[in-house]
Amino acid sequence: MDGRGLVRSVRVMGSVQGLRGVRAAWRQRRTDARALPRRGAERARVPGPVDGVEPAPGGGTVRFARSELRISVSAGGTVFWGWDGAGPLPSYGLAGEPPEPDPRAVLEPDTDGGWRVVSERVTVAVSRHGAVEVRTPGGVVLRRDLPPRWWEPVRDGTAEAGAARWVQRSEVPADARFFGLGGRAAGPRLRDGSYRLWNTDPKAPFGPAEDPLYITMPVQLVVADAGTHLTFYDNSWDGRVVLAEGEEGAGSGHDRPGTSEVRMDGGPLRCWVVVGTPARVLHGWAALTGAPALPPSWALGPQHARWGFGSEREVRRVVDGYRDHGLPLSVLHLDIDHYDGHRVFTVDRERFPDLPGLADELRERGVRLVSIVDPAVKAEPGEPVYEAGRAAGAFVRDDRGEEVHGVVWPGECVYPDFTDPAVREWWGALYEERLKQGFSGVWHDMNEPVSFAAFGDRTLPRSARHRLEGRGGDHREAHNVYGLTMARAGYEGLRRLRPEERPFLFSRSGWAGMQRYGGTWSGDVSTGWPGLRASLALVLGLGLCGVPYSGPDVGGFDGSPSPELFLRWYQLGAWLPLFRTHAAIDAGRREPWEFGPDVLAHARVALAERERMRPYFVTLSRLARMTGAPYVRPLWWGTPEDRALRDCEDAFLLGDSLLVAPVLSRGTDRRAVRLPRGRWYDTATGEAYEGPGQVLLDAPLSRIPVLARAGAVLPVRGEDGEDLVLEVWAPAPGRTGGGLVVRDTGDGWEPGEIERYQSRLVDGRVVVERVTDDGVTEPDLPVRVRGLGA
Repeated sequence: MDGRGLVRSVRVMGSVQGLRGVRAAWRQRRTDARALPRRGAERARVPGPVDGVEPAPGGGTVRFARSELRISVSAGGTVFWGWDGAGPLPSYGLAGEPPEPDPRAVLEPDTDGGWRVVSERVTVAVSRHGAVEVRTPGGVVLRRDLPPRWWEPVRDGTAEAGAARWVQRSEVPADARFFGLGGRAAGPRLRDGSYRLWNTDPKAPFGPAEDPLYITMPVQLVVADAGTHLTFYDNSWDGRVVLAEGEEGAGSGHDRPGTSEVRMDGGPLRCWVVVGTPARVLHGWAALTGAPALPPSWALGPQHARWGFGSEREVRRVVDGYRDHGLPLSVLHLDIDHYDGHRVFTVDRERFPDLPGLADELRERGVRLVSIVDPAVKAEPGEPVYEAGRAAGAFVRDDRGEEVHGVVWPGECVYPDFTDPAVREWWGALYEERLKQGFSGVWHDMNEPVSFAAFGDRTLPRSARHRLEGRGGDHREAHNVYGLTMARAGYEGLRRLRPEERPFLFSRSGWAGMQRYGGTWSGDVSTGWPGLRASLALVLGLGLCGVPYSGPDVGGFDGSPSPELFLRWYQLGAWLPLFRTHAAIDAGRREPWEFGPDVLAHARVALAERERMRPYFVTLSRLARMTGAPYVRPLWWGTPEDRALRDCEDAFLLGDSLLVAPVLSRGTDRRAVRLPRGRWYDTATGEAYEGPGQVLLDAPLSRIPVLARAGAVLPVRGEDGEDLVLEVWAPAPGRTGGGLVVRDTGDGWEPGEIERYQSRLVDGRVVVERVTDDGVTEPDLPVRVRGLGA
């Protein structure tokens, strides 16, 4: 680091914190230089020719000259394979035991000396040199993984077991498109390029070009004419994925396949593949990694946050402002400035002298309080959390058994080792203090984890030691799952402390399976039109990785958005699962009335529509838990064979019934919208359009285009005070429609019942019926028909 970098780090973090960050960076560098093995001689290895097989239920083991491959196909069609003895467990990604193998799927000889496993939904073929193909039952190849290659460190002429780097190159159809890999600001479709698998705080507000970000996952969703499939390389080490889309008719009239190359610095080479329609794939993924946590219904309402509310008086002023301007508000978030010296699980009593009283007062007004929780604990003798953690042996240590220190907001800090079950239980019990302060939920921040190193990697030393559920290991393996295991600690702690209520938790960092414990948000997205576009990319991409509940910092984290930018962001946010404004302590205000009367009036309309649609969001949250389907879906969700829709990234489906087309560029009052097949109604004008195709719609400052699918049955709040109304958009002549409804059963654990409705035209009249196991009946809810001049 040069002198300019040192000056810059001191200016950004302050002189004391900046100098601490310099010391932390040098300390990290010295620790790793001492404790990590140096990369020396390595020996390359490939599987070699096939040498024998050992059949087993669902597949078996194929032995090669220098490796072996275990393969298993479940009854649901999910495929697992692992090299060199790697099995499904232990795994931070899986929710529990792996799926049972399909007893009907058997390992049998294939052509050219290879082997194959044939099941009802998928065929897996293994070549005689170790290539693995996933095929449809009809024999169409969805994915071909070439024989892998390992680089093993050599000590005293012998390869060191378990420490190999590896690379796996795969081919997909030429027309395929890549999605996923966690939260990627340049998505949701992933273009040609290199994507790192290392959860990272980008240091400053980010835009579409910044990569990696807070949540990286070795999870790819691939969509092609041949079908859709998801792959998960279950390995939490640092790695990189290099993608290249294919080209049809490349060269001498031959297709050039798309390619994906996964490189890992260590850890097991094991992979899961789920095939089917997008809905079936996400359902299988949720079955494998866990059903998404169900947010309490109040968490589906509008939320407001700021780093820097500063006092009870300011909190009341903001809540009063929402009331006085006729704006609904469900949740208000307190950031690190409400802590005493930024120390976790404390309260600044001068600024917040009666936080429990404030929380009770706000709850009577329909507003819940949510608290930020950081993992770093101030390393100060006499600090209660620090002393309790030391007594419990809770903190990450180095190779010499000494506490690993980093620099975060409170200053010199230590970090709980959430990969230790005992530490998770200890940490979860600390949330009792938050509940006693009146908080209804938590948001986890800085849990990549972050240390303010002035240069190098802003996290713990890679040599830092972790329990890893008793197996033992270092931060190279634990880093990417640190946020996931912290979320588990918080979620399970809240469940124990308040078992009658569903916990509300969302986390800045995480990994595959994080949906089991809650959702996430964008992190510090930059204020600007590119940041607005990145916000949508993140929500769509995370949904395709199994995390359905997310949303951005509406308005951006830094700076001051223009009135137009803020309004367009607000209009987008109103249709996303987590609808929350948030900004930095030195950024401009984010309350809608700060942007003038026109913006306030239009924001009021957006908020009113969000509240009217709350029953639909409740239904989508329940369906996400039951099926794994995200609330926010790409336009190709129902028709992945539509190539034009695969490339459409500026609009989305909200459930099955609505298409939302946000305005993502300055000065736009009309925008093109690509429609999936079927009839769609502009919900503002009632005009009908036929898809597939593209239409040009008005997008005045007062609204963004939202279209409803013909025949859709939507649960909404009634205009005359009814709690629940069925809003039905008239089916097209000769077609039928329908919808699913799950009523709100409160914030406890009572299961919801899926109600099925169908709609049809009979002699020009719309008929709506509830479908049950005993036949059809009339709905017991009021019905409002829209469309066709209704």
